Amino acid sequence: MIEEVKSIIKTKVLSLIPSTVFGQDKVNFIIEKFSNFTPEERGLFLQLFNRILTNMIEREASDIELGGYASDGFVWMRLFGKKERVKDLPKFTLDEAAVLIINLLNENQRRYLTVTRSLDFSYTFFLERKGQHQRFRSTVYFDLDNLALNMRAISSTLRAIEQYEFHPNVLKTLSHLYVKFGLALITGITGSGKSSTLDAIIDMHNRIDPAHIVIIASPLEYVHKSNVSIIKHREVGRDVLSFKDGVVQALRQDPDIIVIGEMRDPDTIMASLEVTDTGHKVFSTLHTSSAVESIDRIIAEVHPSEQDRVRNRLADVLTSVVSQKLVPSTSGKIVLAKEVLLVTPSVKAAIKNNNTSEIYMMINQGGQQGMITMEQDLKRLYQTKKISLDSAMAFSNNKPRMQQLLTAV
Repeated sequence: MIEEVKSIIKTKVLSLIPSTVFGQDKVNFIIEKFSNFTPEERGLFLQLFNRILTNMIEREASDIELGGYASDGFVWMRLFGKKERVKDLPKFTLDEAAVLIINLLNENQRRYLTVTRSLDFSYTFFLERKGQHQRFRSTVYFDLDNLALNMRAISSTLRAIEQYEFHPNVLKTLSHLYVKFGLALITGITGSGKSSTLDAIIDMHNRIDPAHIVIIASPLEYVHKSNVSIIKHREVGRDVLSFKDGVVQALRQDPDIIVIGEMRDPDTIMASLEVTDTGHKVFSTLHTSSAVESIDRIIAEVHPSEQDRVRNRLADVLTSVVSQKLVPSTSGKIVLAKEVLLVTPSVKAAIKNNNTSEIYMMINQGGQQGMITMEQDLKRLYQTKKISLDSAMAFSNNKPRMQQLLTAV
């Protein structure tokens, strides 16, 4: 099949590319000539691509990379936290990879890609060996003028909220049944499992809370089936134009809970604070590595003239921050380490008075309430022999504090 696909791609498109066309113009040329392929040939391309994705799932890889200058023709996968070439899979030239990537997109997405040079989308195929549909979060972008693709496998099974070992007070704060409104943040760097945690929280409500949940994401990952809750899914770029529009429109859809995939710009941040102010429960994510950094980041994102107002509003609506990391375990896999902040009156006052530097010690001393610093949780994982000493130090945010805790072991 591989040689047949390569032959079709070469004959139908690559052999037609003029020698004077290169870089992004070459990608545009391939997109323009994509109609040369028959539906049967495109189906063959998909069949090959889905075989590669099946191989990825069987290896338990979280991500796959294809195309772009950096790939050097290889398919790359992230296996238990480490990105590696997969040498037993076929290699593809830059142009062959571009064709396979473009084949995943519809006509509107191809047009969007030629203008914006980047596209987020979701992809689904039927995984025959498991008898179920497998979803992926995907990004197409340019790497030195060549198309590149990253796809992240979305787990087809939800991790129960009980597996996160949250303190009962934290679960109550996260639950709409106990706290009817407020902003709860899940933060961490890319690939730290934020989406999985959000899905576990949504599933918790879906089992026990007769609520209306609106999810706004780019792209949508896990698709929830309404159970006790009714759950609406809105993908940015497909069902709604932007996160901000999705948040504003949600107010007219009678929601109880609004899930915002990411607070990625000032407009979305302001809209999120405003919709929380109206009495809704809002969950969202940020690309930050600690609870204190998350608070500072939200305030810093807006214009200086607005920061005092945002600081006061954030203090009034923020209920909790869970900051998490995926740490290599001693078993060769990965384990979740988390920092948890609950917004007590003291934390609220520290935010309003611009004394966020005091919050770390409040978390450190808030164990009875359910709070825990990243360093305390890393120490717990080290003491239970789930992670190594080196990993505990490497993944800590406050290394002097981590050293103190480990010395006291």
